[in-house]
Amino acid sequence: MKIRAAVLNRPGAEPPYAVSQPLRIETLELDEPGRGELLVKIAAAGLCHSDLSVINGDRPRPMPMALGHESAGVVAALGEDVTDLAVGDHVVMVFMPSCGHCLSCAEGRPALCEPGAVANGAGTLLSGKRRLHCDGAEINHHLGVSGFAEYAVVSRRSVVKIDKDLPLDEAALFGCAVLTGVGAVVNTARLQAGQSAAVIGLGGVGLSSVLGAVASGARQVVAIDLSDDKLGLARQLGASHTVNARDTDAAEQVRALTGGGVDFAFEMAGAVRAMELAFKITRRGGTTVTAGLPPPSAALPVPLVQLVAEERTLKGSYIGTCVPARDIPRYVALYRAGRLPVDRLMSGKLTLDQINEGFDRLHEGKAVRQVIEFSA
Repeated sequence: MKIRAAVLNRPGAEPPYAVSQPLRIETLELDEPGRGELLVKIAAAGLCHSDLSVINGDRPRPMPMALGHESAGVVAALGEDVTDLAVGDHVVMVFMPSCGHCLSCAEGRPALCEPGAVANGAGTLLSGKRRLHCDGAEINHHLGVSGFAEYAVVSRRSVVKIDKDLPLDEAALFGCAVLTGVGAVVNTARLQAGQSAAVIGLGGVGLSSVLGAVASGARQVVAIDLSDDKLGLARQLGASHTVNARDTDAAEQVRALTGGGVDFAFEMAGAVRAMELAFKITRRGGTTVTAGLPPPSAALPVPLVQLVAEERTLKGSYIGTCVPARDIPRYVALYRAGRLPVDRLMSGKLTLDQINEGFDRLHEGKAVRQVIEFSA
């Protein structure tokens, strides 16, 4: 079938993207789903920094690539051996497929699925196949999803079924921002009621971490960013304190507010300076968690004696250490109960043709989560 999709042919275009147009809306040929795959009619897709990092070249990926990884839609067709879904089901896409049988999956850590990581790095689906073509040439898939398109063929292992009464524009956010941000708090850190937290970087993932810390009963939640507007939103979402990262004494402010530092500091900006600040504001015996994705060449200088003498912990968190089939329904239930107001993260709605302008706003820090909506 023929579909319209946003394709990146080469990374590294200079902003403003409204002028350089790194993403071109092209007509592609989409194959039928193969064994263990399904066809999804995309309803909504969020613009995320993980997409932006491919556009600007920070995250090398095979080109050309149909971008988009945070999306939700309706099942339109089923491939062979997909028996637990039906046409018309609503699904959220997850950007790390899990094979179910590698060592990581066997240990209950599907976010670290080894075949899934290989497929994502190669620009294929979990099967190793590419289902997108243009003029006879193959187009790479983005993280097994390629959600900036009217339709997508994805692995059954890349979707989670959801209730049909959840609006699909909101549902899309659960596939990346919420899964990653809330999961970093409840799964990676296992923050308990009465502990303290700080979140650095208030994009969709960082603000989701703020929501997760508040919902978990943290006694203090310090939100840190360069944008006063985002700091204001964090306060509305339940942050007890805010600090502008531009302040030269930002670390001292946090330590003063928290009596020496926080139990858990979450770095969500994907920048070395943000990670250095996160480490500085973590108390003795505390844990610094990062879910930011800086360029592969970025490195963090850490005083090793401090790790030992202060019993400090540094932890990475990928997709919120999630089990998608378990966590997405849980987070949706918390949203419905009013404890995770995910809808407050919405910055605006776009059409597919406005995608480059949307990434300009994301690049400039003027948006949290913009969502592309596709016509019914």
